[in-house]
Amino acid sequence: MIDRLFAKPLTDSTSVSLDLSATNLDLLPSIYGNASAFNAYIEAKIGDKIGYGGYLEHRVIYETYANFETSSADFRNIHLGMDFWTTAGTPVFAPLDGVVHSFMVNDGAGNYGPTIILHHPKANIYSLYGHLSMGDLSQLEVGMPISAGQKLCHLGNQTENGGWPPHLHFQLIRDMQGFQGDYPGVCAKRDVDFYAHNCPDPASFGIV
Repeated sequence: MIDRLFAKPLTDSTSVSLDLSATNLDLLPSIYGNASAFNAYIEAKIGDKIGYGGYLEHRVIYETYANFETSSADFRNIHLGMDFWTTAGTPVFAPLDGVVHSFMVNDGAGNYGPTIILHHPKANIYSLYGHLSMGDLSQLEVGMPISAGQKLCHLGNQTENGGWPPHLHFQLIRDMQGFQGDYPGVCAKRDVDFYAHNCPDPASFGIV
């Protein structure tokens, strides 16, 4: 497939589908419950390739973070975007013409860290880029035009991206619902019908 986000083809030799779902029996609590072990797991799975996947994936890993808990027995654990796992500092390119809608640093363990949201008027869609490098926000202004293929940002390291192994969380959003610089990237199972419509599969837009 041609991935507009990384401006190059993602082939069998350069990428690998990554399963982080609850059905992956290799992803044990001792791995997803430990940041160092999880980082080592990701590195072992992808090697020098780009790992990708995760749209509407049920991930138990979120149940280790308090900010994903909705009640004593319920969590937001359905992933609403697509993740791309590779090395910190990897550049990311805008897939469509648009303008900067908003940006901010979403602090906290398990959160997005530096985040950018673009609006694409012609496609009538928004795109969110999470877990970025802190320096990517310094030159942005709301309303700034962004061209398709323009270098937009870089993958952040674990000290700035919410504590995750370096990766891009990419998500499409139809209605921002008033959010600025942030939008839920994970939902509870009871809300999946709404979010699956409001956050469509990036593959349906030909972006990946």
